[in-house]
Amino acid sequence: MGVAIRTADEGDRELVVRLLDEAFQDDPVSGWVFPGAEDRRARHPGLMGAFTDIVLEAGRIDVTEDGSACALWMSVPADDHEGDAEDEGPAQVREAVDPDNERIEQIGRLTAAIHPSGRAHEYLWMIGVAPGRQGEGLGTALIEAVLDRCDREGLPAYLEASSARSRTLYERLGFEQIGPVLDLPEGGPSMWPMWREPRARTTP
Repeated sequence: MGVAIRTADEGDRELVVRLLDEAFQDDPVSGWVFPGAEDRRARHPGLMGAFTDIVLEAGRIDVTEDGSACALWMSVPADDHEGDAEDEGPAQVREAVDPDNERIEQIGRLTAAIHPSGRAHEYLWMIGVAPGRQGEGLGTALIEAVLDRCDREGLPAYLEASSARSRTLYERLGFEQIGPVLDLPEGGPSMWPMWREPRARTTP
């Protein structure tokens, strides 16, 4: 049985923020950005809200029809310069969420610096599955829906895996690590930049 997927709109904002907050509370990168558990519970939803607003405005959010999982995608043009030092996006997110937490801005600049440029591609910014529904293939279904389109249109796809477990999932979907691992400062966790070339479609 297939997974029903639809495109989210502004009316889904709170659903998406809640899904991302629940899914990433225990993520290694979220734990690095917000080291204290109490501070993370208080501030993390605001960061997920900022990300959601950015993608609602400039990208696309897919959600399962039952509201149990979501994926945030950005279409990156060939001439995009993700790592521009003048980009004020990370600083604006920090100011909106927690001005005293420099790691909010730092994570944005570090991931932008390793983001490949020169070729148009689909960027999987985040994917969140409700904790009680993980392991059911919902995340895979959300990703494969976009990868099928990438294959039809000849577009590559890119993401950063934030855990060894998610990296294994992405490898099964055809992603391969590109470039060195990003080791976050001050003993932080690792992130793996991963790229997937479009697959040739065979005609029956």
